Amino acid sequence: MEEPSWKQLKLALERPYKDDNGEQIPVLLDISPEGQHVYEQKESSTKTLGENLRRIFIERGADFFDQTKGHQLEESTVEDEDSSDISEHLDEDTSLAQTMTVEELFKMRAEIVPQLFTSLGEISLARDLLTSLLSSSQPQADSLPTHLSAAVVSKPPPIISVQAFNAQLTIGSKDEALRKAANVFKSAADSMDRGRIKGEKYWVDALKVRKGNWGLIPAPLPFGSATGKGADKTSKDFLISYGLEESPASLRRQAVARMATGDTATTGLVFVHRQQTRLRVSVTVTNDKGVPVTSQNVPNTIDTTSLEGALRIAQQEVVEQEIFSLLVQEAGNLPTASARVSERLIVIDAAQGTELKFELLDDETLPSESSDELIKEKCNLVYYALQALLLRRHGYLKSQRLGTAGVIRPPMELLHPLPILQPIIDLLQYQVFCTRIKSEIDRMISALSAAGIPSSLRFDPVGETGRQLVQFFDSSAGKVIGGEAVLRIDNRYVRS
Repeated sequence: MEEPSWKQLKLALERPYKDDNGEQIPVLLDISPEGQHVYEQKESSTKTLGENLRRIFIERGADFFDQTKGHQLEESTVEDEDSSDISEHLDEDTSLAQTMTVEELFKMRAEIVPQLFTSLGEISLARDLLTSLLSSSQPQADSLPTHLSAAVVSKPPPIISVQAFNAQLTIGSKDEALRKAANVFKSAADSMDRGRIKGEKYWVDALKVRKGNWGLIPAPLPFGSATGKGADKTSKDFLISYGLEESPASLRRQAVARMATGDTATTGLVFVHRQQTRLRVSVTVTNDKGVPVTSQNVPNTIDTTSLEGALRIAQQEVVEQEIFSLLVQEAGNLPTASARVSERLIVIDAAQGTELKFELLDDETLPSESSDELIKEKCNLVYYALQALLLRRHGYLKSQRLGTAGVIRPPMELLHPLPILQPIIDLLQYQVFCTRIKSEIDRMISALSAAGIPSSLRFDPVGETGRQLVQFFDSSAGKVIGGEAVLRIDNRYVRS
């Protein structure tokens, strides 16, 4: 079957050079801004041939054809030469293939460098010319070729609102950066000032503590300090010891404070082992009606905001802890009273109708109100008498520890220090004894008066003066308190 004519049509792959009318299609080079087409100018074959020949002589030299003829003659001559000439040419080629010497390299450099400088000058000149043509704002139509065109573009004027907004952004960012930098410097200055104030306060408080005659001991070296031979073991800080000199070692280790280095402590001191417990003394007395009346001692109030007050209240707590520990030891060995002992409570039946109680309470516990002022003062007397007896015990231990030079002293374990609880029990029992004696004598006087026998009584339960009573708590001779009762019956008296 024969194919249709339109299927037999074959299109050439080469670019068409004639239009439908058979005319030559010009080659388009450029389009000007005005819309004019710039076409390639048609050259004649004679002119093209002349140009090609001229390029041959320019590019390959004017003696190009002579060199070609000489080459053919040279080839014919080479074919007729002997084998000896061939070997000579081979030797020459071998010598040429060898490495160039320094002199040859210098000669080649002297020939090439001037040509390179010439090429550099031509390239620079062409670049400057092209730059001047492209940067010209008003090109001249006569001087430029028709196929070259330039477009002048001017920068649009800035919008005032946008320019103002950009300026505000710039100023705002700079202002924020300056404020942040100022805040950094201000915080650093405040930190340095606070450090200076803390340092000054630290040493001012240290001088106050030293002026108050509190004990200062070297602080231990920081953790990780060098302790080897030749290392600096000098302490860089100090601790405050507010415990009593003759107290047990365990209590002295707890009675240690240090100066505060931060803002956590309001008083400037840090108590590491403080338990904040206080001793309360209670006395319960059964009155004539058989009703028990209880009263407690009133703790002394100390201003804890100052350094001196904080150290005094801490020392008072340590002293009371030592007193309570000694009371626990002595409560089980009382010869004339029975006691019940627990961890923080000691109850002693001191005398008939009299109960003595010692409690170790937290510092925040509020004391209960006392119903009887006389019993309350008795509790205060017992509280302060315990402290005086503790000091007497410490004085005795110190005298036995130091003693006289050259005197052999027994070890501290074999010493029998003075008690602090037994004198208190003796006082309470003596007071109850005097009360009962006076009541019996008063009953007897009432009976004599009812019988018509005149009688009178002068009863003085404590015959010592105030100074002698103080020496009773200070002396270790074991003195007892005595009194006098004078009963006059029918103008006669009986003294006891």
